Amino acid sequence: MVVNMNKLILAGDVGGTKTLLQLVELKDDGSQHFLFERRFDSGAFVDFKLIVREFLRSAEFIPAATAPINAACFGVAGPIRDDIASITNLGWVIDGSALSAEFGIPHVSLINDFAAVGYGIAALRPDDVVTLQAGDEIVYGTRAVLGAGTGLGEGLLVWQADHYVALPSEGGHVDFAPTDLAQINLLRYLQSRFGHVSYERILSGPGLVMLLDYVMETGLDAVTPSLQKAMAEGDPAATISLFAQEGRDPAAVRALDLFVAIYGAQAGNLALTLLPKGGIYVAGGIAPKMISRLQRGGFMQAFNDKGRFESLLRTIPVHVVTNPKVGLLGAVQVAMTLLPD
Repeated sequence: MVVNMNKLILAGDVGGTKTLLQLVELKDDGSQHFLFERRFDSGAFVDFKLIVREFLRSAEFIPAATAPINAACFGVAGPIRDDIASITNLGWVIDGSALSAEFGIPHVSLINDFAAVGYGIAALRPDDVVTLQAGDEIVYGTRAVLGAGTGLGEGLLVWQADHYVALPSEGGHVDFAPTDLAQINLLRYLQSRFGHVSYERILSGPGLVMLLDYVMETGLDAVTPSLQKAMAEGDPAATISLFAQEGRDPAAVRALDLFVAIYGAQAGNLALTLLPKGGIYVAGGIAPKMISRLQRGGFMQAFNDKGRFESLLRTIPVHVVTNPKVGLLGAVQVAMTLLPD
C-alpha cells in the first residue's frame, strides 16, 4: 500500500487593503504544488476568521484542497504579541491559537507582514527585482526591507547558519524628519491635523493623497478638474500617481516628487541604521507602479544624501521588488518550517 505523505499548507498576506490566501500542497519529494488562491477586500470583513472560512469554502471544488491543513502562516500588517496580532489599519485582532482551534490546523504562526516579505526575498526570480543601485553587495550580509502601501512596513534579515532570519519592525511609525523647507512646511501642515507625524502618514496610499492636499491648500499648485474627476471615480492615490507620471497635472507631479524624495530619504535612514550590505529591498504596492519615476534619480539622490556618509550609502545595494506576492511567498516558506519532520 502506498501512503500519501503530501502536506497541505495555508499561507496568507494580510494587509489593510487586501488579503491574499493561498493553499499549497507540499509533495513528499519536497516539491510544491499550487492548489488555490483568492484575493479579498480586507475592509469588507469585520473579522479575519470570516475570510478564512470563505476561502476554505470556495476551495472545496479542488479535491486535494479538502484534506486537513497541516500548517498555516499569516503575514499580518501589525504588531504581534503572544501569538495575537492587532492589524494597524483595520481594527482586527487575530489570535493564532483561536485560528488553530477553529479550523483544526495543528500548527499556526502569525508573523509581521514585512518579516514575510523578508522571507519571500529568497524565493524571488531575477526578473522579480529591479536594481536602482548595484552597490557592493556582501554575500550573506544583513538585508533590509521596506515598502509603502496601505501603510509603511519595514524589516531586517540576518544570516544565521544556512538561511536568513527575518526580524520584525514598526519603523514606519518613527518621527518624520523633513530635509528642506517644503518638507518642514509639510510637517507643520500635518502636525496641525494629527499631532504626531510618522513616515507612514506620508509614505502610504493615504499619504500621497494628503501630499496633494498639502500642495493644493498651501498654494504650491492647483489641481486640474480632470484630476479631481478621476480621483472621484477611482482610487485617489493610484490616480494621483498616474497623472503625475504622465505629466497631466502639475499638482500631482509636485506631490509625487515630494513622495519620492521622502521615500528615498527614509530608505537611506534605514540603511544607515542597519547597514544592510546584503541589500535593501523596496517592496509594497506602490513602488512597482512607479519604477520609471524611481529610476529618474530623485529616490536615490535622497537615499544617498547623508552628508559625510554619502560614500557609505553608495555601497548599499538598492532593489525594488516587483512581484506583488513576495509576502505570500514568504508565508509559504515559514509554514513549511512548521511541519513536523
